Amino acid sequence: MPPPGQTADAYVANAGSDTVSVIGTTSNTVTNTIPVGDNPVGVAVSPGGTRVYITNADADTVSVIDTVTHTVSATIPVGSGPLGVAVSPDGARVYVTNSASGTVSVIDANTNTVTSTIPVGAGPAGVAVSPDGGRVYVTNSASGTVSVIDANTHTVTSTIPVGAGPVGVAVSPGGTRVYVTNSASDTVSMIDAGTNTVTATIPVGLAPLGVAVSPGGTRVYVTNSASGTVSVIDANTHTVTSTVAVAGSPVRAAVSEGGTRVYVTNSASDTVSVIDANTNTVTATVPVGSAPVGVAIAPTT
Repeated sequence: MPPPGQTADAYVANAGSDTVSVIGTTSNTVTNTIPVGDNPVGVAVSPGGTRVYITNADADTVSVIDTVTHTVSATIPVGSGPLGVAVSPDGARVYVTNSASGTVSVIDANTNTVTSTIPVGAGPAGVAVSPDGGRVYVTNSASGTVSVIDANTHTVTSTIPVGAGPVGVAVSPGGTRVYVTNSASDTVSMIDAGTNTVTATIPVGLAPLGVAVSPGGTRVYVTNSASGTVSVIDANTHTVTSTVAVAGSPVRAAVSEGGTRVYVTNSASDTVSVIDANTNTVTATVPVGSAPVGVAIAPTT
């Protein structure tokens, strides 16, 4: 949960409804529904929580949501089939994976315009930025690789082989480890960010898609879409310590700022499961729109 005196909202992209559901994390109820573009998939929040970025996969655009007014303040054309989205730690840049273009669009957050387009591997899906903002990691689902982009030069400096069908990617809070879900291998690759090599391969459930790391970096949460579960990985031992059953076809996960809750989108049941991170049990199931995919949490005060 957020620090004392601070509340938060979870933003959920409903691919089948062309909307974003806003869940108040105090009540775990939907407080707002925002129309966006066609087939919204990815969600990312600016560091200050004032803006939320949504990729519209079938519109080839990114919707910018003002979190105060809960309205779309800008719509930005990007490449073809945008899926993943991530914001730099300073909030100045937004990175979008264009799955059908094989590129990453770099958006200037001040002008809401694309300032650079970076070629990567085939079928780029997930994207994450290192805590220092210097590196951008992109999963190439059709290449079985991860592209490492230098955020200053906008060039690919390394290409790392991982498992088959890599989709989700997350960086540890210290920036030393990168976790990648291999959807066709049923594993998670752990990459050493210093050497750009895979140092561990962790078996999880079937068709893992999403991955999120706790704020302390001790736990890694993986959504197993074909198993209907979430694997909880101990980051020190690289083993699955718990498997949590959710409502069906989980796609993405987001951890609350305090690390006490995990929000999981269930595309087949049109719900979000709320997992208590201390007990690894589902404490709430929130109905949202149709086929929810992306989720991210933004502070509200």
